[in-house]
Amino acid sequence: MLFNSLEFAFFLPIVFVLYWFVTKRSLKIQNAFLLLASYFFYGWWDWRFLSLIAFSSLVDYLIGLQLASSDDQKRRKLLLGMSVLVNLGFLGFFKYFNFFAESFSQAFTMLGEPIDASRLQIILPVGISFYTFQTLSYTIDIYRRKLEPTKDVISFFAFVSFFPQLVAGPIERASNLLPQFLKKREFKYENAVDGCKQILWGLFKKMVIADNCAQFVNVIFNDPSAHSGSTLVLGAVLFSFQIYGDFSGYSDIAIGVSRLFGFNLMKNFSFPYFSRNIGEFWRRWHISLSTWFRDYLYIPLGGSRGNKWKQVRNIFIVFLISGFWHGANWTFLCWGALHALLFVPLVLMGRNRSFLDTVQTKWLFPSVKEGALILFTYMMTTLAWVFFRADTVADAMLYYEGMLSNSMWTIPELFQQTKMKLILLFIIGFMVLEWIGRHQEYAIERLTNRWALPLRYMFYYVLAIIVFLFKGSQQDFIYFQF
Repeated sequence: MLFNSLEFAFFLPIVFVLYWFVTKRSLKIQNAFLLLASYFFYGWWDWRFLSLIAFSSLVDYLIGLQLASSDDQKRRKLLLGMSVLVNLGFLGFFKYFNFFAESFSQAFTMLGEPIDASRLQIILPVGISFYTFQTLSYTIDIYRRKLEPTKDVISFFAFVSFFPQLVAGPIERASNLLPQFLKKREFKYENAVDGCKQILWGLFKKMVIADNCAQFVNVIFNDPSAHSGSTLVLGAVLFSFQIYGDFSGYSDIAIGVSRLFGFNLMKNFSFPYFSRNIGEFWRRWHISLSTWFRDYLYIPLGGSRGNKWKQVRNIFIVFLISGFWHGANWTFLCWGALHALLFVPLVLMGRNRSFLDTVQTKWLFPSVKEGALILFTYMMTTLAWVFFRADTVADAMLYYEGMLSNSMWTIPELFQQTKMKLILLFIIGFMVLEWIGRHQEYAIERLTNRWALPLRYMFYYVLAIIVFLFKGSQQDFIYFQF
């Protein structure tokens, strides 16, 4: 069920009314209702995979209890290993079986021994990369004695399957979200209003920015040879806004919907295109995933401790695995490797923790130096997005080759289309609002607070009308495939 679908437009108010007006008297009933609603939401896509998320939840619930009750270190390691094996086993089979089978076949073919590897018609369960990492963090934190397990099985199942963030995050830690299921929740009007504002902003990002960009991005990337270098550059820029509007838009809607039900999810994006280097970019982009890899992979590997070789090794391991997490394709590994190459110099120079503040907290405009750093960082991330969007490494290299041709200095032919001009106008307006609101949780959080009430309502009505009138053709959320 898509957030931007008619089905969800009916689903959300029905669940909201039943949640606050029918099940409110009992916390257990309220949590049980959320669990049923979440399973209905997930099963709307494919009910067969409900058994998968239920089994994964049950395994980690039981292992969590056993980990907390045991002092035998060997037994605790075995239990943690079982959790890792079950979660990564499911993820590996559904997401990577065909990739490894095809790579195995191609490797032997190159050595002169052609073999025909069997390819299974495996459907990737939506959200499996997200909820497996979420439950893994639960068992790892219990193993580390940083978290006490819950004995409330309904609350735990509801935590794993909570429908707003189930299929594309944020990847919540049990230490933040699970306690919210264990305490009584009260409806607060101001939280509901704030949630609706963030939902509206997320819908604008997704339906106006991302979906409109997608129509041109698909045309350009499907046949790069048919377009000039300048059009290919434009395609890469449009994809950078497509994926940002798509994924951060999903996160905004998820956070906003959660607030309607009395829950607070972690911030997943913090204006990443205003970053001044790649280190800052990864502190602002997909925060729930980057912090997950930091806490459960980078630091256990040694982090920035040790000699320079070990630091570089750890960085490449994290970025390559992060790329592979996104999809079973060599293009994602190349994308991760590019970011590692951009990140390593910062670590070697001790500048990876620079720019921890928000750009220009006191002034409206950035300095010339900061503006140049922002532009350079955006250019590097946009070039890397080509690997992320391309179907194969060869396609990506052809795309780069076309970008660097002499026609790169011509005017993109798509500029002649009125819709393209309109999209660029929306992107400019979108980034202006993002810049104005860069100190907030989301761009329009406090934008209208000092405005007169009629003007405030007018702004939100106009934004809603823009979403309705200028939405692109409906597209699946990009991160559903991961």
